Amino acid sequence: MHLFHGDITIRNAVPSDAALLCSWWNDGEVMAHAGFPNGLGITEEKVIRQIEAETDDTTRRHIILYKDVPIGEMNYRQKDEATCEMGIKICVKDMQEKGLGRVILSMFITGLFKERGYKKIVLDTNLTNKRAQHVYEKLGFSKLRVNYDSWTDQLGRKQSSVDYELTEGELIPYI
Repeated sequence: MHLFHGDITIRNAVPSDAALLCSWWNDGEVMAHAGFPNGLGITEEKVIRQIEAETDDTTRRHIILYKDVPIGEMNYRQKDEATCEMGIKICVKDMQEKGLGRVILSMFITGLFKERGYKKIVLDTNLTNKRAQHVYEKLGFSKLRVNYDSWTDQLGRKQSSVDYELTEGELIPYI
């Protein structure tokens, strides 16, 4: 997908994005909420292989640009013909908490429904990530369940997550 709205662009990741993705994914501050406070320790070569293996029909990573500057990444992964799972990270700290997330998500979710034909979108987030939960709920996502102490992060700490889902008719877009 290649989506535009105002100063925001969402485009497919390409192999030349590998260095940028590595810089974000290997940064423990960026990845702590995903359970990787030490970063992923991933190589550019591995990221290139992942990007090259993606297809629109199964999984696709995207780069988020604001005024043509990369600020984050998002992805979707098909679970079945009607459902995909998605994720988002605004990786540039100075671009967080500016209201961009709900616009970016509105763009992406609309694209997943209209262009990719999905009927339902699911996601999860860390129970401590209240900012993300607030945005998801404002967009119309329904909280399905809280999974207490369901996984362990890199430092051996138990973590809890919240599962959400959204159907096209439930979306409250911010674009």
